[in-house]
Amino acid sequence: MRLANCDRIITSFVYKQRSFKILSPARAQNRNLSTISKRMASSATKSYSGVTLAELPKSHVFTEKLPADPQVPTPEAAMDAKDPGVFLPRAVTDAAFTYVKPGTHNIEKAKLLAVSEAAMRDLGLKLEEKDTDEFKEVVIGNKIYEEHFPWAQVYGGYQFGEWAGQLGDGRAISIFEATNPATGVRYEVQLKGAGRTPFSRFADGMAVLRSSVREFLVSEALNALSIPTTRALSLTLFPNEGVRRETIEQRAIVARMAPTWIRFGNFDIHRRRGNRKLLKALADYSIDEVYGGLDKIKASDPKAYEGLSRYHIFYKEVARRTAETTALWQTYGFMNGVLNTDNISIFGLSLDFGPFAFMDTYNPMYTPNHDDHRLRYSYRNTPTIMWWNLVRLGEDLAELFAAESEEFVNSEQFIESGIPEDKLDAFVERAEKIIEGVGEYYKETLEAAHSKAFVKRLGLTSVKKDDSADGIVDSVLLLLKEQQLDFNHFFRKLGRVRLFPGDGEDESSLTTEEDIKKIFLTHDRGYSVPHIDDSAKIIHDWLFNEYKSRLVEEGNVNDSDRKSRMDKVNPNFILRTWIMDEAINRIQRHGDAKFLEHVLYLALHPFEDSWTSEEEDKDKYEAEMKFIGDVPRLKQALTCSCSS
Repeated sequence: MRLANCDRIITSFVYKQRSFKILSPARAQNRNLSTISKRMASSATKSYSGVTLAELPKSHVFTEKLPADPQVPTPEAAMDAKDPGVFLPRAVTDAAFTYVKPGTHNIEKAKLLAVSEAAMRDLGLKLEEKDTDEFKEVVIGNKIYEEHFPWAQVYGGYQFGEWAGQLGDGRAISIFEATNPATGVRYEVQLKGAGRTPFSRFADGMAVLRSSVREFLVSEALNALSIPTTRALSLTLFPNEGVRRETIEQRAIVARMAPTWIRFGNFDIHRRRGNRKLLKALADYSIDEVYGGLDKIKASDPKAYEGLSRYHIFYKEVARRTAETTALWQTYGFMNGVLNTDNISIFGLSLDFGPFAFMDTYNPMYTPNHDDHRLRYSYRNTPTIMWWNLVRLGEDLAELFAAESEEFVNSEQFIESGIPEDKLDAFVERAEKIIEGVGEYYKETLEAAHSKAFVKRLGLTSVKKDDSADGIVDSVLLLLKEQQLDFNHFFRKLGRVRLFPGDGEDESSLTTEEDIKKIFLTHDRGYSVPHIDDSAKIIHDWLFNEYKSRLVEEGNVNDSDRKSRMDKVNPNFILRTWIMDEAINRIQRHGDAKFLEHVLYLALHPFEDSWTSEEEDKDKYEAEMKFIGDVPRLKQALTCSCSS
């Protein structure tokens, strides 16, 4: 059921000219995310030692705990299926998943293009394992650990604001869950592009090289920036196999992993079908298995969850994680151009990468999706859309968290009939109040996380209440917009400015307007921007008035210390769209994977001052200088389609 007047409870996120100002809403696994994120980011551990694939502890809790597709109720049924139609597009009802078998591939015709050593470490594997035949067979779907039979999930989704019906894992097949023996973190390992499922859009279950390269790289780039994300383990190319999309493209498979692949859309489909039993089972699974139980959820924010019911806590925790990840996307200028509910993780992970991008020259109206004509998924609108999606999840869960009691939710009467007619008005009122309250919590969490992350990028050490809405963050984004500055370069270069004399120095050592031209104004800055001299003066005034005043207020008057702080959170390398396009072109045209490996290495180590010296390898050095240099105007703000 749809809640009455649900539009009244959507929080408005209204941008002024540059950043968002959040208005009050109208009436209407195992570890917490921060811990997992830190573990994911700490991939370069000197004392690291992993295990082999055979030794890696495996499980299939998802398929043990949740109901299977009635047409393929067991692994044996999937193996022995005589009707090929069960693996062709069809409605899958009364199920959380269907058992499927990846296609068998000729290992001799498969080329392992790249492996993320960071993902190998986080999964718990020995790095040498990537060179084994077993690894290569697993990551293309040839080897199945029989006690952990593969599966594909059922879900639906709202796409561009409209209900799209059943969607599901069309190209993705989960092959097992694996627990890192050292960290205790459990991941669900999945192959994207390994074969047909009943949810395959084109009934081929394949993925193309173009989208696979992009997902592989961005998964690891986001993780290196400590932005919660699903991960990419390996990328395999099938050079002689074509896949029909807009044209014939080369086929590839990405092996990827995440603590969970459950999305808002998993709940959407069961609520739309009126299947309360499955909806409740999925919520219970998420609470107990994905989050590790209510006690662990409550530990993330004990005061916020005090006295709340089980499913209210779950909904609020999803909102908290979603807000924190959204804040980090905004802080680093990252946009996922298809924020449909089937692409939103219940665990606060960046999920499913189609037309995504990191911001080049700052433009809050930019969207990387060339089909997003209304700018629904633009940088500016991202916080609003993520709350819109959370309201849809609230509608899905409303009967669970707004029922009169948990005892009633556990009854057969609830499963069969839901909320009695004579209690609907009171139920709707409770549900709207709960969603409205979660909206306030989302807003507060987002604003706090946004300010906290942005002031770190600015080298500041304290946060003021209104930093994002009307303070220093707001002013720096206005500066970026009006002077058409590169979003990520600006913060890295800001660490180089001299605002305070060092020991034995005088005012002549400080950054001048001429210095500013060489630091910030070296690129082709777009249209309708001030003359370079005027821009230099405006930036200089901002630096020595607003920015310097804030540093003095904090007592941070040492430029060297500030630069050291800033270089740890402001990447020197950012995964630009043009760089990924170049990697794709080199593989497609020349079969050259070295460029891809080079880009992957930089994406995994984005904060370094340099990676290769000119003396060591001139070609590599020049390539790296190009990667971190100014983006040519014609390569800025590129867009792409959803097709993959």
